Amino acid sequence: MNLEAFILGCGGMMPLPGRHLTSVLLRREGELFLFDGGEGTQVSLRRLNLRWKKISAIFVSHTHADHVTGIPGLLMLSSQVDRDDPLFIYGPPRIAEYVETSRRVLDMYINYEIVVREIDAPGIVHQGEGFRIRAFNLRHTKPCLGYTLEEEGRPGIFHPEKAKDLGVPVGPLWAKLQAGENVELPDGALIHPRQVLGPPRSGRKFSFVTDTLAFPEIAAEVAGSDLFVCEGMFESDLEESAREKKHMTAVQAARIAAAAGGIGRLALIHYSPRYNEYNLKGLLAEAQKVFPPTVLSRDRMVFPIEYTD
Repeated sequence: MNLEAFILGCGGMMPLPGRHLTSVLLRREGELFLFDGGEGTQVSLRRLNLRWKKISAIFVSHTHADHVTGIPGLLMLSSQVDRDDPLFIYGPPRIAEYVETSRRVLDMYINYEIVVREIDAPGIVHQGEGFRIRAFNLRHTKPCLGYTLEEEGRPGIFHPEKAKDLGVPVGPLWAKLQAGENVELPDGALIHPRQVLGPPRSGRKFSFVTDTLAFPEIAAEVAGSDLFVCEGMFESDLEESAREKKHMTAVQAARIAAAAGGIGRLALIHYSPRYNEYNLKGLLAEAQKVFPPTVLSRDRMVFPIEYTD
């Protein structure tokens, strides 16, 4: 099953030529999840030829303009096609007011169901077959949330030779064993999945954190992430300014990744507009000294998230 993250925008505060505002699309097989929707989101969706009408849920970190101004256009765009499934929108308190006010003031024509759910406590907010999405609190100038998508574990590798040795005929019984079910043979023998499967294998995990002070509890939430997308808004010499504005430096993001354990890759995002392409290399260099598997996210960059076992 494919799992990919698309960086639709990597900028913070204001859009720049070649740098739209923060937005990340996660595609799990045919289902799409959008994390924040800053200005320029539709442009990147179009250029990446993504099927935006398949977006089933939008997860908003907070209601500052650089994270939500792309959402009204998406809502209107989705009315241009037939849509049977509802669109879920999750976010902190007042996200419902933002959506409803946008619909009313812009006189939107909406021909599908929009379900808005405000999150007032950490926990699982959305789930489907084989995965769950959890929200947790961040510390910004207004209520702000981080998110993780975590897949359920998978059965171990099936060993056909073991099944044959136990007398299990090729066919439906093999499929049941691979699914973790016991099977009974014609002679009454009971075969357990553990007799033909290897050790259980992990699922995959994606984390999204932006617009927050750095604090230790973030590490526990994002631990084990194959891809950790995290703001790295400033260089370390602006740490005091970051603290005052309740943002994070690239080095602080790297420290969280290092402390969390099990992070496959850290992708920095939400850069201050003060940094041009050359300056961004400084953020990266600082972060890599702390956490080597760090990369700079760029607009329309794609991160495949692979199984590790």
